[in-house]
Amino acid sequence: MPRQPTVPPAGEPEPQPEDDSARPARSRNVLTRGASAAGARTGKVVHGTGRRIRRATSAEGAGESGLAKLIELHALNSFGDMLITIALASTIFFSVPTGEARGRVALYLLITMAPFALLAPVIGPLLDRLPHGRRSAMAMSMLARAVLAWTMAGTIATGGLALYPEALGVLVASKAYGVVRSVVVPRLLPPQLSLVKANSRVTLAGLLATMVAAGVGGALHLIGPGWPLRGAFLVFVIGTLMAFHLPHKVDSAKGEQRAVLHSEEHGPARPKGVLRAVGPSVILALRGVASLRFLVGFLVMFLAFLIRNDPVGGLPETATLGIVAAAAGVGNALGSVFGSWLRTRGSEVIITTVLLLATVAAAAAAIWYGLLTVVVVAATAGMAASLGKLALDALIQRDVPEAVRTSAFARSETLLQLSWVAGGVVGISLPLNAVLGLALAAGVMCVSLLLTVWSLFRIGPHRSATRPRVA
Repeated sequence: MPRQPTVPPAGEPEPQPEDDSARPARSRNVLTRGASAAGARTGKVVHGTGRRIRRATSAEGAGESGLAKLIELHALNSFGDMLITIALASTIFFSVPTGEARGRVALYLLITMAPFALLAPVIGPLLDRLPHGRRSAMAMSMLARAVLAWTMAGTIATGGLALYPEALGVLVASKAYGVVRSVVVPRLLPPQLSLVKANSRVTLAGLLATMVAAGVGGALHLIGPGWPLRGAFLVFVIGTLMAFHLPHKVDSAKGEQRAVLHSEEHGPARPKGVLRAVGPSVILALRGVASLRFLVGFLVMFLAFLIRNDPVGGLPETATLGIVAAAAGVGNALGSVFGSWLRTRGSEVIITTVLLLATVAAAAAAIWYGLLTVVVVAATAGMAASLGKLALDALIQRDVPEAVRTSAFARSETLLQLSWVAGGVVGISLPLNAVLGLALAAGVMCVSLLLTVWSLFRIGPHRSATRPRVA
């Protein structure tokens, strides 16, 4: 039966057929409204997240003192460094066979790390002579890495030798920033915070930024090997501008003098105007934390190639390396969290304790080599190095007069960076034998532990009489 047309009731207008030309416009309006709503929601999330981050970084007087700006700058610095690390690792490590990769990393260490061992001692004295240029120094380190990242983006695909001098420049600029940053923190310290807690907050912000950058860098690398470097370029350009927004007191050097990391009992008094001694407690801490940095540098290089050559635990090499790296990152973060609870008293004991833990973990990994012990030694080394550095900061705050404290921080940071370099060189030079390498690491840590305990007993009865002074 044919369908009868529908007749509208009397008094109602007859419905008009819909104009087909209006449908695309209506669809566009719907899409526009949806996009606007999504954009508004995203903006609210981003704005809310930024507000919460700013509230966290500005807590306990950090906003008023300017420390919050340094925390945000350091997070940006760590983000950019991680992007460059991902780009270089994909070129000189994962993209070539194990044997060739080891040679290329050795070349990387030779070209980039060894020259820095000669350049690093210059940074501390240079800061003493140019105390009013700290903001400019941090900005220049950012700008130099921005330019080099953009340059490397064009050469990283080939992986040629031209990449290594560029990596040298990035490394030197990054380490110079680290030294200046350690000098700047005491100048921005709010009254409500101890120096240890302030350093802990700065370090933790850098670690969180590094974890975020790892995901972002991995996604950028899927687009192309040069894209993490282009991302780093943008990050460091922003960092260059942010460095000049630090408070003007960062460049103030009123009342400061030069420090010599030297104990009175080990040499003659220094000339007038120079710190005669930083005290045996600081020397003890420097020795212990330097050995922990040596351990971290060693494990980074040695375990990376050991696991790639012979994956442990029956897992693929990439998965195993990811687990070990995550364990080290978690340990580092825990060290920063524990450091926020530190006080200046008992820092020598803290350093001795973390040395003991690192020694036991390395020895256990050498005796019972396996995935569990490797994860434990990586996490313990990360925690011990992070917590030990914060304890060292506490001792410098306690034992070094304010007039020379920033200079002491610059020199201690240089020594710790060189210790990491030395550990990396040893790690890349050893045969890929788990027992040999980890036993060597345990031996180095054991010697450092014995020296620390011996020094601790020596300075214990005379601690109150060894406070340094300025001539």
